[in-house]
Amino acid sequence: MRWDEFAEQCPDLAAMATDRFARDQLVMLGTIRRDGSPRISPCEVDITAGNLFLGMMWRSPKALDLLRDPRMVVHSVTCNREGTDGDIKLYGRAVAIDDPDLRTAYRTAIKTRIDWEPEEGTYHLFALDVMSGGYLRFEGTEKEVWTWDPTRGLRKDRRPALEGGQ
Repeated sequence: MRWDEFAEQCPDLAAMATDRFARDQLVMLGTIRRDGSPRISPCEVDITAGNLFLGMMWRSPKALDLLRDPRMVVHSVTCNREGTDGDIKLYGRAVAIDDPDLRTAYRTAIKTRIDWEPEEGTYHLFALDVMSGGYLRFEGTEKEVWTWDPTRGLRKDRRPALEGGQ
């Protein structure tokens, strides 16, 4: 589902992700390489026109991964080993964006954010089709766990940080 639909169905997680991604201006993007192994890459995101956009350099390895296999995970940047900010993870599929109006909206958003915009034809643009998501934060001896999917909705739980010897 598009970002605006996700935000309507799961406003708590969407608001947290929006704030975090705007603050950090960077996420870690998980893709699948040609040989089936995982790739993790930094990527900037912009949320505009009802979409979470990921722009990538033309023919970059992560863009080629998504053109071949659209499965992805978007993971917030972790700032410390204690996990006090928590991890936001969004799972879904990449949708290649060719629509000129959406590409213009993306360029406008990036220009507003960093006073630069890519030239048309020099980048790949994808939107995240959100399929599920979650949030995990450690606090003392407990962890806060949120999980969301469109069938079961948002579930929030607090549990001991060390379960089953982990």
